Amino acid sequence: MNTRITASQLYSHLVCPHRVAMDVAADPALRGEASAFVQLLWERGVAHERELIGSLPVPCLDLSSLSGEAKEAATREAIARREPLIYSARLSVHELLGEPDLLRFESGGYVAIDIKSGSGRESADGEEEGRLRRHYGVQLALYTDILEQMGLAAGRYGYILDGQSIETRYDLSEPLGPRSPCLWDHYLKARAAVRATLAAPQASLPANSAACAQCVWHEACFSRLKREQDLTLLPELGRAARDALREEFPTLRHLAGADVDAYIEDGRTPFPGVGAKSLRRFQRRAALLLQPEAGPCLTRPMAWPRAEVELFFDIETDPLRQLCYLHGFVIREGGDIATERFEGIFARDITDEAEREAFANAMVVFRRHAGALVVHYSKYERTEYRRLAARYPEVATQQEIEALFRPPRALDLYFDVVKPGSEWPTHDFSIKSLAKHCGFAWRDADPSGASSIEWFDRWARTRDPRFRQRLLAYNEDDCRATRVVMDRLKTLPVRPD
Repeated sequence: MNTRITASQLYSHLVCPHRVAMDVAADPALRGEASAFVQLLWERGVAHERELIGSLPVPCLDLSSLSGEAKEAATREAIARREPLIYSARLSVHELLGEPDLLRFESGGYVAIDIKSGSGRESADGEEEGRLRRHYGVQLALYTDILEQMGLAAGRYGYILDGQSIETRYDLSEPLGPRSPCLWDHYLKARAAVRATLAAPQASLPANSAACAQCVWHEACFSRLKREQDLTLLPELGRAARDALREEFPTLRHLAGADVDAYIEDGRTPFPGVGAKSLRRFQRRAALLLQPEAGPCLTRPMAWPRAEVELFFDIETDPLRQLCYLHGFVIREGGDIATERFEGIFARDITDEAEREAFANAMVVFRRHAGALVVHYSKYERTEYRRLAARYPEVATQQEIEALFRPPRALDLYFDVVKPGSEWPTHDFSIKSLAKHCGFAWRDADPSGASSIEWFDRWARTRDPRFRQRLLAYNEDDCRATRVVMDRLKTLPVRPD
């Protein structure tokens, strides 16, 4: 194997193992352009890194003007001198190559520090402190592995310096949870997988997932998946399930036409991670995808909540600034589409005060329509409103937010209806896919949450009203799409599993 294993390859592997193979072996002509959102992330990352380095309380040796072997030689010389802090380092040993943002001398050795725009921890809904990020941890582990093999490591740990200049320690040998392995074990597994991919990239297979949308190889991979009728074209059937099923059911047609009950005994199947219920569901979806004229259906009767006023609700946020800047409502009375109206509350600035003000104005809408049914898609709105209530308790209490998103006041169209009780001839159950299947069209040529983040960044930097209007139109369309999908769901036939 001539190609060395890098931190970026480990990161790519965790997002999509096939990305590693495409980067090293695919025809460059098949590579697409990075999206405006991805380019924004690059630009913001570079700017944040430069700003942070310039504000460090202690001086550092800056090697960013060097590259390749010259940078590595300079890094080794700096380590030999015991430079206290080295910026833009490069080290390699055997098959490993690492370029940590910072190397710091402490406790008699060196420790790697990576600079990230995001926070050092990720929080699941309801968590306070949050968990260490696996994607960050395996990168730090590679740098630490190199330092250990060179006899230079201060210990098996590293740090993430985040967008708020907060340093988070990553103890690589500590388990991530009661039943979760440590980051070092995750690293060893990822390193072995990347090594195997680099040795035989032609053996790697693409798989459809949510991560594909922002990948430069998306069109090339998706074309292959459709051509080969890959099982990951089915909603909720990921790479692991595909790999478990692929030998017996290599294509959608094989799965759709199979007698799956012959593979079920005592409620079990021979396919790891795929139970009897899932196998039957996947077969149904394969048949539906191959015969889309059959149309979507409900798999159980629905008792739809009734209300004179319905609020179809969607928010827009900027995760780069940790800001909720737009609260959108399509308000329908008496089920009349002709008279429904959109109300968009757009933060006047990118400050905390502007976020608080927009949140307060949105709560006025909810309180004005206290008896209305609040319809949203998935749990993101609830999660974000919990954050807003914690940050601005004078605007709304946590109890008020919990009541706002609890039935019968609210209907989560995805988790209450679509996911547990419907089937669609689509590749996923996103609001974009379902609404488009229903004939709804967004006015924007590039409607996506990622694109909206880039538009908001441009508005924040320029205050060009065209971007503000684009965001309002996009949010309005998202709200109307939710209404379109709900109305279609109410008309669907019931075909039980």
